[in-house]
Amino acid sequence: MSRIGYKNVVLPDGVEVKRNGNTVTVKGQKGELTREFTDKISMKIEGNVVSFDRSSDDSKTKALHGTTRANFHNMVVGVSEGFKKELELQGVGYRAQMKGQKLVLNVGYSHPVEFEAGEGLKLETPSATSITVSGISKQAVGDLAARIRLTRAPEPYKGKGIRYVGEYVRRKEGKTGK
Repeated sequence: MSRIGYKNVVLPDGVEVKRNGNTVTVKGQKGELTREFTDKISMKIEGNVVSFDRSSDDSKTKALHGTTRANFHNMVVGVSEGFKKELELQGVGYRAQMKGQKLVLNVGYSHPVEFEAGEGLKLETPSATSITVSGISKQAVGDLAARIRLTRAPEPYKGKGIRYVGEYVRRKEGKTGK
């Protein structure tokens, strides 16, 4: 059983936390994030240490305890350091490029596929076969990276597609003829 909910979150320098009922706002040098938490988990701010405690020991509240602490920690890391996901394109003729604020992918379809970075997100193409998604919200960065990857998920026979950097794609053997 995980005890992540009982771990304290230490606020780095330059990060402020404001609470208004169940709504928590975390402000740092990279930006500001606001999120509403459940009232079943109490939050105590003492100096630069934030701790969480639960009201009961039923299974749903226990799950919310760890989730609340993890979501708050991700907010603190996001406004102080930010999050980044890197993707790579593998396949003949697969390429990515930026046209203004839009990411344009040529990944084997008859048409190019375009993505726009949402609010608080930044898309970059350091090379023609790599994409970097960055921002302060871990959820938003992960969602955009997953949507880009779904455009052409890596296939197991030739290994072509869009994958996360360092992702292992298990290769399958093709048909063997008689």
